[in-house]
Amino acid sequence: MLGQWRCGPDNACKQREQADNRKYCRCFNSEHPAHTTRGIYRATMIHTKSVASPIDPAHDGLRILAARFRGRGMSSSRYDVWMPNLGPSETLLRDLQAGRINWAAFIRGYRAELFADAAIDDRNHTIKNHGQKFTLRLIKTLAAQAPVTLMCHCAETQLQCHRHELARLLASKRV
Repeated sequence: MLGQWRCGPDNACKQREQADNRKYCRCFNSEHPAHTTRGIYRATMIHTKSVASPIDPAHDGLRILAARFRGRGMSSSRYDVWMPNLGPSETLLRDLQAGRINWAAFIRGYRAELFADAAIDDRNHTIKNHGQKFTLRLIKTLAAQAPVTLMCHCAETQLQCHRHELARLLASKRV
């Protein structure tokens, strides 16, 4: 039986036994005390880094390039899978780079793009795709089992990067 910590409305975790006696917290609340104890609890195994950063096979796990452009001359050995559908649209990215929109507007637009209904939703009356929601759920499920690293072309130290927002979104309850 997979054991997990599940936080209820009062943020009190409830533990279920796990075969290897490790405890995992999946509430994704950075204020939760379980997130401050190293080596015992894991909140998430989603990491972010630049695609140009050194590859660390021991910690990176599945390396996902979440960018519209793969990069000219970039070797496919730098990532395991390229998912351009998780990158911001070209228009949104160019508007940010040109200064036509600020970071807050970019994030709102990026989230809207991720959850926008696709053209295929018009042809389905019962089950809707709701944009990338199922892709995000798949990545979240994979990250519960093994490390997942979200990457893009921004510098490692770049704080205003969509890969950080994507990681926050995956850690949220919206997905």
